[in-house]
Amino acid sequence: MVSRKEGDLVGKLISNELMKMMLRRKLVLIFFIELIVVSAFAYGLNNQYQKSITAYTKSNGTTYDWTPSVKQEINTLQNQLKYGSNKAEDKKVTSIQINQYKYYLQYKMSPLESTGMKFAGIILSQSVMLLLPLLIILFSGDAVSSEFSARTIKILLTRAIPRWKILLSKYIATILVSAMVTGEMGILSVIIGKITFHTWGFMEPVAVTFHIIGKQSKISNVVELDQWQYLLVVCALCVFVAVVIASISFTVSIFVKNTAASIGIMMASLIGGSILQIFINDWPRAKYFFAVNLGLPQYLSAQYENTAGMNLEFSMVVLLIWAIVSLVIGFYVFIKQDVLV
Repeated sequence: MVSRKEGDLVGKLISNELMKMMLRRKLVLIFFIELIVVSAFAYGLNNQYQKSITAYTKSNGTTYDWTPSVKQEINTLQNQLKYGSNKAEDKKVTSIQINQYKYYLQYKMSPLESTGMKFAGIILSQSVMLLLPLLIILFSGDAVSSEFSARTIKILLTRAIPRWKILLSKYIATILVSAMVTGEMGILSVIIGKITFHTWGFMEPVAVTFHIIGKQSKISNVVELDQWQYLLVVCALCVFVAVVIASISFTVSIFVKNTAASIGIMMASLIGGSILQIFINDWPRAKYFFAVNLGLPQYLSAQYENTAGMNLEFSMVVLLIWAIVSLVIGFYVFIKQDVLV
């Protein structure tokens, strides 16, 4: 059991590590990267939507109506279900998508129009595979290796403080900053989405396939949530991914005493995971690699490359195992290794 004095000591160490991280220019860089990417994505999405409206009104001579586009998408998916892949898992995903579009038609919910909340959910779901993890490893990848690069590790470990407390404080600070960066992207997305699409959309209904949350609808496999509820679920999943990436990257920074090499290894892993995802149906064992399981929010809308045995629970368990195992190994090495050499 940790005493109050030891708790105060760990608290001071965490505060010190947080202060060191907050004063780094990397966080300012990360903020501007998020701002530029979110703004560009909002402009592109709005521009695409406006072009669709213009093309529809010119060809039909009437005001824009989204229902024909959704009906056409349903017909396309039904043909795909009839004449496409024979794999049971692919048919399952297609059936869920058809049910979702039918749900949109039944309750007059346009899947094409955007609001601030809806836009935030879209960009978070898209960025969790690559952009968000890349931003996380920019500061978590040098959490420990920077001490070696700056040759401050000897000074740090000569204090009368157990090594595990020093490492724990660094890890907790890294996790807190990871959550902050994720929340920052979510808030920026909502604000920029409101500016671009002129409405918040907090109470707008959204249909998802996550059957545990919300009120069960009449259509099988679909659940109706308000946009703010859906965004909270997406943010929670993104924070989970951010914590896992930060944990693995933190461990790599313990083994690799060079900051550039530590960040490079994690970037290569993320890019490798993106490549593996293309061939995942041909090599099912790839589903146990952490980078393949990062797209957790995509399970909510069934927009993912489906592989037998992969679902939201499976991906979360795989990511959790990677995080725990990497941390156990990292703490053991840091405590036992002669890091002063």
